[in-house]
Amino acid sequence: MTQRSVKFGFNHMVSPSLTPDELVDAARKLGAVAIELRNDVGDNSLKDAETARRVGARAAEAGLEVRSINALYPFNVWNEERARQTETLARLAAAAGATGLVMCPLNEGKMLEDTPEKAAGLRAALSGIRPILENHGLKGFVEPLGFPVSSLRFKREALAAIDDVDGGDVFTLVHDTFHHRGAGEQQVFAGRTGLVHISGLEDPAISFTDMLDGHRVLVGPKDRLGNVEQLRQLYADGYDGVVSFEPFAKEVHGLYDPIAAVRESMAYVRQALA
Repeated sequence: MTQRSVKFGFNHMVSPSLTPDELVDAARKLGAVAIELRNDVGDNSLKDAETARRVGARAAEAGLEVRSINALYPFNVWNEERARQTETLARLAAAAGATGLVMCPLNEGKMLEDTPEKAAGLRAALSGIRPILENHGLKGFVEPLGFPVSSLRFKREALAAIDDVDGGDVFTLVHDTFHHRGAGEQQVFAGRTGLVHISGLEDPAISFTDMLDGHRVLVGPKDRLGNVEQLRQLYADGYDGVVSFEPFAKEVHGLYDPIAAVRESMAYVRQALA
């Protein structure tokens, strides 16, 4: 069987020391199809419209999609501050020619109980975000976080809220392999997924409920999260979109040549899916 043609993307978290322009160049060299810019990588964060336009043009020239700016946080706590934040990020995303915004829920050990107020707040947030995204021609990529301290852990709950506000034309899911395993979910909702994030966990001493972003490495043969199995299920159920690397571990960021390590991981994933 031939190697599967995976549409790889690079989240800026793959190497935060790169400037946005350098991220574009690295993605092009490795044959990726998309990049994800971020607003939380220090001096290399996307902060102004001028940079956004320049990087977006550079990506377009390289044949790369700017899939998202990551992230609107905490999207499910809707207030005037969040509305302003959404508008600011949406303007940056539009300037960069991005497809949409990644939206992450409150992840601080609050709003954990399933109350009517919490459900109403999630729906109010989606209803408030939707017209801002539509005004800028953007999609919303909702990313449930599988941590026990997350206020929105499960994709099925996100989809129920999206459907309740008739938001299926604007909002899709992020399937993050790390958070999918952390939440213990089984169903992948491939048809409602607009973006996939992949990263690995190799430390045998860390449980799936205790793992943190800092444990997220590149995907290789020692991976415990079942990245390959999750991708197989997504593809079997019809997903055909971007699969974006998102490792947070300092040991990845501190590599002498993290891009070479990404190249090895790309080759592993392709071969494992063959």
